[in-house]
Amino acid sequence: MLDTLKNLFGFGPKVDYAELVKQGAIILDVRSAGEFSSGHIKGAINISVDSLGRNLSKLKDKNKPIITCCASGMRSASAKNILTSNGYTQVYNGGSWGSLQYKLR
Repeated sequence: MLDTLKNLFGFGPKVDYAELVKQGAIILDVRSAGEFSSGHIKGAINISVDSLGRNLSKLKDKNKPIITCCASGMRSASAKNILTSNGYTQVYNGGSWGSLQYKLR
């Protein structure tokens, strides 16, 4: 149970986010459009967590790595669950976009 919670909130095994991006991972920012426009990671795709289920067609390759991010890590954890429950195989919760941006350097 504890391991499940750790993985859900991004505290599982260490992930090399920079390497995933080098390999073509998608950075999916699940904040609102307004939040996204006030600052985001260069190259990130913005689909709010509220509309993610209706916009899965924008993420065509279910085997391509996807890194979710938001403001704090809560919505990105929800987005990860939505994606994995819809058959996406390599989904990583990057947590807050600011923290993820730092990890990508």
